[in-house]
Amino acid sequence: MEQFLTFGVVGLTTAAIYAVVGSGLVLTYTTAGVFNFAHGASGMLSAFAYWQLAFGWGWPVPVALAFVLLVLAPAFGLFVERVLMRPVQALGEAERLVMTVALLTGAIALARWVWDPNTARPLRPFFADEPAIKLGLAAITGHQLLTLAVAALVAVGLWLLLNRTRAGTEMRACVDDRALASLAGASPQRASRLAWILSTQLAALGGILIAPTVALDAAQLSLLIVSAYTAAVFGRLRSLPLTFLGALVVGCLESYLTGYLPQNDYLPGLRLAAPALLLFLALLLFPHRRLRGRDRRLVRVPLPTARGSGVFAASVVLFAVFLVTVLDEEGLISYGPIFSLGIVALSYVPLAGYAGQISLCQLSIAGIGAVVWGHLGAQGQLWALPVAVLVAGIVGALIAIPALRLSGIYLALGTAAFAVILDRWVFTLPSFEILGVRIALFDQGSVEAAGPNLFGWRLDSDTELLLLAAVFLALASLAVAWLRRGSFGRSLIALRDSEAAYATLGGRPLASKVLVFALSAAIAGLGGALYGMQQRTVTAEQFNLVANLPIFLVAVIGGLGAVGTGLFTGIAFVAPPHLLGHFGDWAHDVSTLMIALAGMGLAHSPGGIAPRFRAEWTPLARDRLLLPVTGGVLAVLWALYASDLIGGALFLLTAVAVGTALRIRATARLEGLRPVPDPVEWWGLRRPWRTEDREVIARGLAGSK
Repeated sequence: MEQFLTFGVVGLTTAAIYAVVGSGLVLTYTTAGVFNFAHGASGMLSAFAYWQLAFGWGWPVPVALAFVLLVLAPAFGLFVERVLMRPVQALGEAERLVMTVALLTGAIALARWVWDPNTARPLRPFFADEPAIKLGLAAITGHQLLTLAVAALVAVGLWLLLNRTRAGTEMRACVDDRALASLAGASPQRASRLAWILSTQLAALGGILIAPTVALDAAQLSLLIVSAYTAAVFGRLRSLPLTFLGALVVGCLESYLTGYLPQNDYLPGLRLAAPALLLFLALLLFPHRRLRGRDRRLVRVPLPTARGSGVFAASVVLFAVFLVTVLDEEGLISYGPIFSLGIVALSYVPLAGYAGQISLCQLSIAGIGAVVWGHLGAQGQLWALPVAVLVAGIVGALIAIPALRLSGIYLALGTAAFAVILDRWVFTLPSFEILGVRIALFDQGSVEAAGPNLFGWRLDSDTELLLLAAVFLALASLAVAWLRRGSFGRSLIALRDSEAAYATLGGRPLASKVLVFALSAAIAGLGGALYGMQQRTVTAEQFNLVANLPIFLVAVIGGLGAVGTGLFTGIAFVAPPHLLGHFGDWAHDVSTLMIALAGMGLAHSPGGIAPRFRAEWTPLARDRLLLPVTGGVLAVLWALYASDLIGGALFLLTAVAVGTALRIRATARLEGLRPVPDPVEWWGLRRPWRTEDREVIARGLAGSK
């Protein structure tokens, strides 16, 4: 009984922290329509700042605490609301989600850059020198008692704010109808600003209170708030009392699993994954209100031409050939994942770009592909590669089952929870048997992956594996471009635009979702298998949620609807850390921070960089005079560099300068030769009718409504 009460006290204390943090999530969502994925990161930064002030610089604890809660946290909340969220407020739910994911990624990278993760930073609990208070058979420490008191004060304070003050009334009015509240004299912008300040302060409170009980680690502290996500979902992202109830369930569940979970090799990860598993179940079982702010300001998906897709695929292979001729063995190892991770990023294009389904677990599915190849293709058996792709596709189809009733934020939360479950529990399992079939994942360690045996030719060198990955990226890009041009691609875009209209016109949304999830997962599984071959040995940590977020961000920056996003993501994700690596070990965190900052600039280019890049360079690709000149100049520079007659910096600068100059010239030539376009009314009369004209007219009519 004493043990039961002790774990109950711990569970209540943890629940109090989750309730405080979860209430901040509900505040920002109900007033601003933003589910803040970076909410936990705000608490993490506050905990690090508090440690720095109180223990690093020796400030008095009350002064450090007041400075963090009353100065730093409100300033950070105002910065996020004014600089980051307000510019994307009109873009739609997906863009706001991406902005908070960018903020989460940037906060983790910033914390790792400023505070060395290899240095221990113990944080003393409050009232650590005071004796515990006996409550019958159980005892409660001063820190636990303070945590419970803070949660109670937060509950009372939020109730008084929302029900007894003008500011609270204004916030509740904006929840119901922002436009109507504005007509009645309320200010949605002021309510949103206040909500962001309070939310950040609550996250800071939660981060400071929970930090003494766990390691002061950037990623761990940020993802601990997955439990707060669960509490917020219990409250359906609207109800503070239900959020507190959900926090109580999650906190007690974690505590009692720690004390009473049987000790064996299969269950320890279950305790770590329990909040994510509970979040997943809550998303599936609870009814959810219609998501707010789901406007139809969707980014246009470019239609790739057959010629352009072929040129791009050839360019991918030529780029790989260029790399293997100029890089040494170390460089091949460093830059080889450009193409395999590019395939993983390409899996976002049909799923998120065409169908509008947000997934945060693509890299985890790639880990499944790597594991299957590592075990079945240990001797290079070529048949193991399609099996790895097939298994990944089946997993994607299973993930699509909850997607049949989830969308937007709920789908993003569900796929993030799935990634956490894989990382914390499934990938940590030892081998086991089902119906006599032995199943092994990472087997509590690492998995070795060898190159394939291609009709008697063993591809095992870094050069061969890089070229193999490049060929597969080129083929996968062609397949995705063909998908976009086909009837299924048009169906996916119609599904993204309006599920109701798609179903009314005879489409089958459920079947389409399952197919696109399976297809994108199969592509990710292929990329994971190739990545495993190039890395030789892979571990579960390489495929967790934190590792997935930067890849997702770079894919969004490139443009989720563009086929070239795969190559763009591979280059932008892999190259900067190695280019900056000469300056120190901090290069990886700085490159991740740069990716996050680029993601925060999404408002300036919601369509992505790849379509803009394509539009700018298309005139040169179509110029029959200047295109051969460009190829000839680059070939000469390539030969000079390969012969060590010029250095890498000179080669790069000259190639960029020549290419840019010829692109500008080609654009000017095209503008001079371009005829005046025919009006829409004369399409099919003055010029032949084109296949894409129907889609252009339909989108123009939809945009004018």
